[in-house]
Amino acid sequence: MEGRKPVFYHDIALLLLLVWVGSSLSISDCIVADFSARVEFLPGFEGPLPLDFFSGYISVDEVNEYRLFYYFIKSENNPTKDPLLLWLTGGPGCTAFSGLVFETGPLRFKVEEYNGTLPALQFNPYSWTKVANVIYVDSPIGTGFSYSKSPPDYATSDSKTVKDLHKFLTNWFIEYPEFLSNPLYIAGDSYSGITVPVLTYEIANGIDSGYRPVFNLKGYLVGNPVTDVEFDSQLVPFAHGMGLISDELFEATKISCNGKYAFPKGSQCNVNMQAVHECLSRINPVHILEPLCPFASPRPRVEIGTGLRRWLHENSSGIPLQSTPIFCRGTVKEWKRCNYGINFKADVTSSVVYHYNLTMRGYSALIYSGDHDSGVPFIGTQAWIRSLEFPIIDDWRAWLVDGQVAGYTRKYANNLTFATVKGAGHTAPEYKPKECAAMLKRWISNEPL
Repeated sequence: MEGRKPVFYHDIALLLLLVWVGSSLSISDCIVADFSARVEFLPGFEGPLPLDFFSGYISVDEVNEYRLFYYFIKSENNPTKDPLLLWLTGGPGCTAFSGLVFETGPLRFKVEEYNGTLPALQFNPYSWTKVANVIYVDSPIGTGFSYSKSPPDYATSDSKTVKDLHKFLTNWFIEYPEFLSNPLYIAGDSYSGITVPVLTYEIANGIDSGYRPVFNLKGYLVGNPVTDVEFDSQLVPFAHGMGLISDELFEATKISCNGKYAFPKGSQCNVNMQAVHECLSRINPVHILEPLCPFASPRPRVEIGTGLRRWLHENSSGIPLQSTPIFCRGTVKEWKRCNYGINFKADVTSSVVYHYNLTMRGYSALIYSGDHDSGVPFIGTQAWIRSLEFPIIDDWRAWLVDGQVAGYTRKYANNLTFATVKGAGHTAPEYKPKECAAMLKRWISNEPL
């Protein structure tokens, strides 16, 4: 690490300001070079950072100057021995900065009335870096600060994203060889429910075929994971169980749609599904108990029941941004979390078979669900896990944090653990950081939740 130059306030400020204020500047407007630099100060954070924080670019294709941008934070516990997590934010097209400051990272925005200055940052006491080294990467190409000078590179897909990430990780270990022996886990949530198991499968196959360097792959974890549209689209039974639609509408929809809600067939099924969506039109899909806010808030809406499985565009709620209260706006009026302009093809329609293959090969898996998410409801996640037909090792029970129920869990054969996070939404660590931090610590330590 000694050869990595420090980056001070003015260097990183440009990068973070582009993210925070949704600037129209592109990465090509800035001076760009490969670098791996220690970040000692951040705008909005008082004093030096109390952790080892690095950021930089890793080349995927040197000929085309195709580079993926990342943040890397060393474990606050024992970085030489603690696991290494590669965190992939969903979307596809949502920046790593989102995972860093809204979900599992060591920083949080102070939510306060915006006064025209830089948003203030504070330390997150429930960061996953308490027990692990974490890499946050802008992926796929075109997300955040990741870029290429070759336009064809921007036509990407699930399978191409996985190949690029495998190459990224290979080259990242060249930059940080001291972490090659650390236990490696691939992690993420939302749309990363596709990317994470497929990438883990790619890495596992590389290990078996003699790929160098040899990664110390141990497993993977995914939260509220997009997995298979038929399983994921269980909005109707979820809404009924949560008291959002009537018994009569639930029964009528279930019968007319034959229990399949992803692609409604038949006129009566369509009529009933429209009635369901009308009942839910003023409900926040990513957390049904939270206020419905425009997409500019940190918690966007989700599009349900389509093959694309993509986030809706900003302000899709129809609520004028300027009229929303502070709990909806956050700290900045024009912040953009995701890039929907990427040329992306969803060429992996289901990741169920990857889960089966990996767990049968001995890799550990943690699947967790915030139980108030209607976008990828826990009902559908439980259903595809049951389809694997693994024996139950430890049956359904509560798991606790500070003596209180934090959720419910079940452990299956082949090192597969499922857990709900009580009261959490689509991005569980965003809503229940303390509970999710405890969940991670126990799981990677091979302790029961």
